[in-house]
Amino acid sequence: MTSPRMIKENSISQERYIKWILMMFAFSSILFLFLIFIFIFIEGLPLFSKVGFTKIIFGLRWAPTKGFFGIFPMIISSFLVTIGALIIGAQLGLSCAIYLSEYAGKKMKIFLKPGLELLASIPSVVYGFLGLIYIVPLIRRYLGGSGFSLLTTSMVLGIMILPTIISISYDSLQSVPKTYRDGSLAMGATKWQTIHMVVVPSASSGILASFILGMGRAIGETMAVIMVAGNALKIPRSPLEPLRTLTSNIALELAYASGDHRKGLFATGVVLLVIIMILNYVANFIFKNKVIK
Repeated sequence: MTSPRMIKENSISQERYIKWILMMFAFSSILFLFLIFIFIFIEGLPLFSKVGFTKIIFGLRWAPTKGFFGIFPMIISSFLVTIGALIIGAQLGLSCAIYLSEYAGKKMKIFLKPGLELLASIPSVVYGFLGLIYIVPLIRRYLGGSGFSLLTTSMVLGIMILPTIISISYDSLQSVPKTYRDGSLAMGATKWQTIHMVVVPSASSGILASFILGMGRAIGETMAVIMVAGNALKIPRSPLEPLRTLTSNIALELAYASGDHRKGLFATGVVLLVIIMILNYVANFIFKNKVIK
């Protein structure tokens, strides 16, 4: 007959076994990420030492077959598109999160929240296709230009980052203690005054983190950008001019690139990876400060 002591020892050994299995899965994910980093850096860094860091980062001309690897116009274009998407998406996303958190009833939340989160599951090529069919002709007809522009790309990406901003902002607003709201209302403030003077400032770190993660989502987008940006190798001087981002440059040319041209595309990937890592680090830093406070 099995004694209680043996049963306890078997349970402990099983717990340790499960713990090690789960730890192996966790570290395998980190290993895959590490291997991706190593591969991109090994392929991209040699060109920096061969051509020069400043000539790649601050160069204005991209012609790899002629020895020009300047990606500065694409870096600027990527940031312009991201800022434009944030201007559009941040307002819509935060407004939706405030409505869901503070005004919507239970039935409305059951209907709206899953629908808004469903936007994240739509493939990016669908967003690009809809932008190509509807937004590009509207821009061309009423504002001028070809329609393939910074404005069009910002509008498409602004819609694509909505699920990220709404979800995180909503959770941040929900985490504000109810006593904050009750105290403000007890002092005679209206509901809107309570929201924009008490609730939103209290959740500001989480909201800011949602904006930064939305920026990371926008700056890393490829397919939708290729379809509506116009892919011009220059810095756009107006919202109606075409542009090319870092991601679209890689996707458009990697299929036929070879030699230094291929290394130049991997160097572009290194720059993009560093930018996204910085954005994620900043977002995590803000999240940690929020938790500590």
